[in-house]
Amino acid sequence: MAAMSASSGSGPAGGSGRLGYVLDEVFVEHRAPSGHPERPARAEAVRDALTAAGIAARGERIVTRAASDDELARVHAPGYLDDLAREVPGKSGWLDADTYFSPRTWDAALAAAGSTTQLTLDVLHGRFSHGIAVVRPPGHHATRDRAMGFCLLNNVAAAAAAARAEGAARVAILDWDVHHGNGTHDIFWDDPSVLYLSVHQFPFYPGSGAATELGGPRAIGATVNVGLPAGCGDAEYAAVFDHVFLPKLAMFRPDVLLISAGFDAFQHDPLAGMRVTLPGFAAMARRLRASADRWSAGRIAAVLEGGYDLDGLGGGMSAVLAAFAGPAEPLPPVAPLPSHMVARAAIEGTLIAHRNAGAAIPAADAHR
Repeated sequence: MAAMSASSGSGPAGGSGRLGYVLDEVFVEHRAPSGHPERPARAEAVRDALTAAGIAARGERIVTRAASDDELARVHAPGYLDDLAREVPGKSGWLDADTYFSPRTWDAALAAAGSTTQLTLDVLHGRFSHGIAVVRPPGHHATRDRAMGFCLLNNVAAAAAAARAEGAARVAILDWDVHHGNGTHDIFWDDPSVLYLSVHQFPFYPGSGAATELGGPRAIGATVNVGLPAGCGDAEYAAVFDHVFLPKLAMFRPDVLLISAGFDAFQHDPLAGMRVTLPGFAAMARRLRASADRWSAGRIAAVLEGGYDLDGLGGGMSAVLAAFAGPAEPLPPVAPLPSHMVARAAIEGTLIAHRNAGAAIPAADAHR
């Protein structure tokens, strides 16, 4: 299929502002061992919050479907998929010290990857402008040949690869989960057509995501990592977006923008040390909506990743819904660089690493 190209500065295009979303009880059927943080209540909390926020009246629920063999094979090794298909369906056990499976996990995992992919294609082709996928198990830690970090299949990677196969010339994935999405990072490491941007706590699990990790030889600059110290909140995240991510997105101009939307940077999350508030997530979502409206013909979709405080999950995804389903807003003024010196150094370190590699990121006000 011939490559498509996003409109340039023309505002939202196909879909006329319509929202598509994924909600299904199959994602609750991925049952967790007692005490495990990646539990069905996560999906239930987001479902209940979005229902209370009126998502049914503000969008259209899409039919859940399993990922096809071809969709999975674009991002995962055949032997790995064979192993999962043999070991997981109808059984309970562990794939590593963190990543469990239960009798309906395989159904949920296939549905998470397939429905995320379908929603992304619906956004790409104009059925919707915006999308929200409330799926589990999460996906961004799953590498081409390994399950880890609660993840079996890389949902957002499958969706991005499908978008490329369906004609998107460029796809961007922005990952604001508190943990670096090492799986997505690795899958697209040497692919210049997929831009991967991550802001995460660093150093922290899984240990990757340094500022100097820029992409493979064919894709220098297509991986952008900003690792912030524990304790950062709304102001530091706004600065990352305005000084690094939005200028890079304006330069890259993706045909569709995907968000790996984890909410474990929330100030009360039990597994991390960040201090992002619900208004902080709303500010990030509004910035990305404005960026997509300007540079990606309005095409944007958010996919649930981590987040283990139920209020943070429900409130965070409700903030995304408000940003996507509400009226278009212009980008706010550029946030100042942080007064937190380590956070400021992290942002500047990313900018310096890209400039030194010949892949300089434009100034914050270059495309405003």
